[in-house]
Order: sequence, then structure tokens, then C-alpha cells
Amino acid sequence: MFRRLTASVVLIWALGFVWFAVALPGPLPGTVRTDAIIVLTGSRGRIEHAIDVLARGKSPAVLVSGVDREVRPREFAAQFKVPPQLMRCCVTLGYRAYDTRSNAVEAAQWVAEHEAKSVRLVTADWHMRRAALEIARALPADVRLELDGVPSHPSFSILFLEYHKLLARHALNLWERFR
Repeated sequence: MFRRLTASVVLIWALGFVWFAVALPGPLPGTVRTDAIIVLTGSRGRIEHAIDVLARGKSPAVLVSGVDREVRPREFAAQFKVPPQLMRCCVTLGYRAYDTRSNAVEAAQWVAEHEAKSVRLVTADWHMRRAALEIARALPADVRLELDGVPSHPSFSILFLEYHKLLARHALNLWERFR
């Protein structure tokens, strides 16, 4: 009995990991419009993609969540080639977040201030599921969250760690719900 249960748990874990690693969330179609963009700092391509979506007029505003406190708007604009008028009107640098959970808090506050009802979440494909879980929990229920995964080539170790972080977050959610 114990061996069967253990084997079943290991099999479910392994199949879950294969699904997690193979079916990474991809980019949104270019036609999707939202009231706002939330982009989480981190791996390459995230901020560039969000600024491109903003510049193409698919959303009127972007929050870059998790910016280092030493980065100034002028430096940010130069690094990511953001035109001054776009930087002034439409880009908010969020300095309060330091991890995915604090990204969610920062994003929810910004979304409420901007009264957005639809949000495009931009992050790396391997990070998307956990980021979406955290942000969806923090946002009001009437806000539609669109997932825009930036394609990457994550290593096995990144996928392995992120899969376990996602499992841990789901377990914590269950614990909070039933205690």
C-alpha cells in the first residue's frame, strides 16, 4: 500500500514537472489590448517586450515592478531606448518590490490607482505561472489578467527550482484556505 502511494505521488510529481517544462506559457497575440501592462524585472527581454507593446499602442500604461532603487528614470529610458514623451506619460518605475509576492502587492496597488480592468502580465515563460498566481490573488476579482510570456531558454535547474516554488505556493494557498 505504502509503495503504491509513494509511486503514485512520484509519478504525479514527474508528470507535473514534464508538463511544467514543456508547456511554458507563450506570448499573447499581437492584437490583444489591455488597460495596463505589468512587467516584472528579471531575465532579458521582459522590459523590451513590454515597452514594445506600449509603443505599438496595445496598452496606455506600464508598471515596471521590481526596479532597483538606484536606477533613475533617465538611466532606465536610455538603457531600454524609451522615448522621453513615452517615459513621461506612460511608464511607472516600481521600486517597492523585491520578489514575486511583493511584485503582486505593488502591481495591485498600481492597478487600483489606474482603475485598470484588464492587465497584461509580462514575465519570462518559466516564471509566468507563479507570477500569475501571485498577482491574480492580489488583484480585485473583476480585473482580467492576460498572460504574455516572454520566450526564453531556461536551464533544467531554473525549471526544477521554479516548479517547486510553484508547488510550494499552491500548498501554502491550500493551507491558508483550510486552516
